[in-house]
Amino acid sequence: MSNEAHATGVEVTDAQRAAVERVARFVVRFGLTVPAILALESLRPLSFVGSQFMYLLSPAVTTFLSPRDWDAMAGLLEQRSGIEYVLRVIEQLDRQEQTAA
Repeated sequence: MSNEAHATGVEVTDAQRAAVERVARFVVRFGLTVPAILALESLRPLSFVGSQFMYLLSPAVTTFLSPRDWDAMAGLLEQRSGIEYVLRVIEQLDRQEQTAA
């Protein structure tokens, strides 16, 4: 279990960890850290509903993520602490990016 997963108390599979890493790298690379964090924080109370909506959007996002990665993210976000895990990974990658620049 990674430090982020341990700190949030969420069980994260290897597929979920890889999907979150890919999404977080995309977010940081394109300077979307703040909007992503705001969106995730505002949707925290509705995380389960949001994860179910992700399944509905699956066909439309295949250019961004593979269907397997998308489903892994949706499965992670079904857990309340899943959003916290995603936030921690995005924030950690953003800090690394800022110190490298």
